[in-house]
Amino acid sequence: MTSTTNTGTGLVHEAGVRAEEDVRAELVARATALRPLLRDQAARGESRRAVPEEVVDALAGAGVFRLLTPKRYGGHESDLRTLTEVSETLGAGDGSAAWIGMIISVTNWLACLFPDKAQEEVFGADPDARVTGVAAPTGTGERVPGGWRVSGRWSYNSGAPYATWAAVGALLKGEDGAVADQALVLMPAGDLTVEDTWHAVGMRATASNTLIGQDVFVPEHRVLSVPAAVEGAYPRSHRGEDLYGSAFGPMLLLCLVGPLLGLGKAALDLVVEAVGTKPLSFTVHGRQADSVGVQTQVADAALRLETARLHTYGAVAEVDRAAGSGSLDHAARTHIRARAGYAAQQVVEAIGILLNAHGSSAFADTHPLQRIWRDANAAARHAGLVPSVGLEVYGKSLLGIGDRVSLMV
Repeated sequence: MTSTTNTGTGLVHEAGVRAEEDVRAELVARATALRPLLRDQAARGESRRAVPEEVVDALAGAGVFRLLTPKRYGGHESDLRTLTEVSETLGAGDGSAAWIGMIISVTNWLACLFPDKAQEEVFGADPDARVTGVAAPTGTGERVPGGWRVSGRWSYNSGAPYATWAAVGALLKGEDGAVADQALVLMPAGDLTVEDTWHAVGMRATASNTLIGQDVFVPEHRVLSVPAAVEGAYPRSHRGEDLYGSAFGPMLLLCLVGPLLGLGKAALDLVVEAVGTKPLSFTVHGRQADSVGVQTQVADAALRLETARLHTYGAVAEVDRAAGSGSLDHAARTHIRARAGYAAQQVVEAIGILLNAHGSSAFADTHPLQRIWRDANAAARHAGLVPSVGLEVYGKSLLGIGDRVSLMV
């Protein structure tokens, strides 16, 4: 017979884990309480092409924007699992609101990878700062004394109306005019203008408009090298804050799946609720629930959603574990990227099956299923979730092929 003894360190660790779980549960509960408001305001947000201010205020009040902000600035400094659970919960209410909450939260995390001076400018000056951004390097930077002069146009900046800062991608040119680095640069939102370009079929309320900057001065401490960050080299000070040791690409890709999981749950719940009373036209079935065809479609969709959650939360756990123990290697990161894209496709396919089961009434303007379908199809086509890219980078890794297809791994 063997016995185990809890050491002091073990007890401290267990207490810490319990505390984190309690905080997570509280944050998810707050998100759950917001769902009626999100559902009620979803159609209004679509018509305005922006999440209503009262929803944004409610998200802020529930602590959503501070999920990944350091505790030293009054944030929750939680983890990717918490962000994913909160995003999934919000997504069951409204996809656009969940997307805005997720984007601002994770881009706040991104801002905390910059040098401490930049963090202080963003969050020290305003603990409620909201950072949004566009990682695509569609801007250019030229060296000037003390930093860079940056110009560009950055499309698909979700949450633009609510941001106080922006992190945008730029190709930095050396003195010879050749590209010397690919970087993310932090700019005050006031240094940029917003062009109303987001006229989309899905995720309409995310206000994912285009940012424009012309000759914006960016000091050296507000520049983050993307190739270095991908390999885990962040210019911030090491403070024992494990969250900010999380892998760059996996954090910025996996976070996108949370709202999709919520959209899938919302679709399943709506269809399951309806089958008990909705007839199956041109058949003997007075209820869809009595049809074997409907039963198998609902089961198929439910299993696809379960598959998506298993892949997502398995990858999320891997990222969170590695945050405190060291960076993930390239092979692990390619696997995570493939799983993220695969999970997103499972959600999209599940929602399509559910609409087939529910029938044509789902496409009425007033029916939430058609909005869920549009939102999920738009979100799943984010560049970070393109399944073919994820499968390619993972396949190359499995076969020992060294070609780098994307930095965002």
